[in-house]
Order: sequence, then structure tokens, then C-alpha cells
Amino acid sequence: MPFIFNKLEDSNLEYPIIIEKKSFTDDRGFFTETFKKSEFISNGINVDFVQDNLSCSKKGSVRGMHYQLNPKAQAKLCSVIKGKVLDFAIDIRKSSPTFKKVFSVELSENNNKMFYVPVGFAHGFVVLEDDTIFNYKCSNEYSKEHEAGIRYDDPELNLVITSLGVTPIVSQKDLELPFFKDVKLFE
Repeated sequence: MPFIFNKLEDSNLEYPIIIEKKSFTDDRGFFTETFKKSEFISNGINVDFVQDNLSCSKKGSVRGMHYQLNPKAQAKLCSVIKGKVLDFAIDIRKSSPTFKKVFSVELSENNNKMFYVPVGFAHGFVVLEDDTIFNYKCSNEYSKEHEAGIRYDDPELNLVITSLGVTPIVSQKDLELPFFKDVKLFE
């Protein structure tokens, strides 16, 4: 099996999952599988990914906290090709027992981890090394009409971004996102 699936909550509801990839190395370098539908399905992730996204960012860049509303809500499978990030998922499902809980994981080119973020979670990350290349698959295509987000510095969420020793670099669009108390949530 080329993956190890580490569920962050033991429940019938969907929650973020940290996935460890196995790498095979030899004199030429390494080889690793980054996705295998049958393995994901047998571990409870039965999602059709329809769009891949790639970003390259400076240290301190903050991207998020983003999500899309139904019927264009997105699950995401996130990984780092080069560099390092602290990746976040916030449960925004009103009826969930972990409503408003923040899940996080460090993803890097060296730790072979991926982060599955299901529908019903806001997602974002802070970049911890210059020229970090972040890749993620989405279960729905981008839809401007359904996009939503939460301010990364919302005191109600208390993300640890400001304590990471980086100066946040945030887009104007993300600075204009509403605070948690004012966002549209999942039922």
C-alpha cells in the first residue's frame, strides 16, 4: 500500500485526513504515487477530483481561509512539491460536533504528507519557506458565484499564523473577507 491514512476524528462524519505517501528511492532519485483512486475509496475518500491548482509563494504568504458554497462546494487534496506550509482546515458545518474546530498539519517536500479537506471546511495555509510550491486537487471547479472565505486573523478562530515568526503577506481580496460571525456556513 503506497499510502497511510491518518483520520483526525473517529466518526461517521467526514473529517480532514492526513495521508502519508511512501517513497521509493534509489541511485536515480525517488518515486512516489500521489493519488490512487482505489486506495482512497477503500479509506473512505470517494471523491471525483476535477480541477488541479498550483501556487508558488513567498515565505509569510497567507492564502485562505477559502471555501465554496453548495452546489459547488469543494473537497481538496493538498500537498507541497517544494518548500513548507502550515495547512489549516476549519469545520464550518453548524451541526458538526467539531464546529469551529481548527485542524492543521505541516506539509513539506520532505515529510511526504498530504492533507484531505472534505466539503464543509474552510481551507488555507501559511507559507514557511520562500518559493514554496503548493498543489491541490478539487472536487468541483472554481465558481466565482459560490466562493466564500473567512479572515485569516479572526480572533474567534485563533489561528497560530502570527506566532510562526513570519510576517503575513495577504492579498487585498483575502483582507476583505468577513469574520467568522458573518460568514455563510454549511448546515
